[in-house]
Amino acid sequence: MTMTTPEIERTLRALRLSGIAATLSTRVMQAQSTQEPFLDTFAAMLQDELDRRRSRLTERRFKQARLDERLTLADFDWRFNPRLPRQACFELHTLKFIGEGANALIIGKPGTGKSHIAKAMAYQATLQGHTVRYVEADTEFARFALASTAEQAALLRAYVEPDLLVLDDLFLARRIADASAELLQTVVHQRYKHRRSVIVTSNRVVQDWGKYLGDATMATTILDRLMHRAAMLEFEGKSYRLKEAAARIALSPSNDA
Repeated sequence: MTMTTPEIERTLRALRLSGIAATLSTRVMQAQSTQEPFLDTFAAMLQDELDRRRSRLTERRFKQARLDERLTLADFDWRFNPRLPRQACFELHTLKFIGEGANALIIGKPGTGKSHIAKAMAYQATLQGHTVRYVEADTEFARFALASTAEQAALLRAYVEPDLLVLDDLFLARRIADASAELLQTVVHQRYKHRRSVIVTSNRVVQDWGKYLGDATMATTILDRLMHRAAMLEFEGKSYRLKEAAARIALSPSNDA
């Protein structure tokens, strides 16, 4: 039985071959105009399907990561703070550390680009097929404390199971609650045990973590696991946010003479 083009497209969608369905008419016209062999056309259609599925998987991983933007190292203004550890950032961007179950601690002054670098690593990881979870640490810990027991169990799995966990702006509010400190210790311990990678960004030097956790022994335990297999990047220099704020003020109509 001969099927019409709309019937073929409906059948392809029923078979969950939406990539082929989306380009069917184009591929048919291409084959007719070039008189290419059937197998060449069929191979191109199969590639369309593969490309569509890969794109959807990548988009799904991005959404599951909870990233709010697709940042890259190419977007970063390296000239503004030339003393930043640029080579170390690009080495981390290869993501070899994820395969090794290693971690990265990015410590330094506010506004120097720590979060940008961490988000760029996370986004690159989604593109390379890794599962990722990005959280603003202090906010997420507070959310966990208010959750029900069942919700806490689900959140804990979400923090422990991905290939890469990004804890951004840890200790932004300095002292964190005892429950948050215990959660941090549990997450770091579980990920260390399963050799799953963590990226931490913080304005606070690691020597002061005991003060912010309220427990020096707990801080030692956490840092022991985080730093056993880890790259430590120190970010010093001027604030990008202050630079951007100054630029906005300079361009404000109220400053026009």
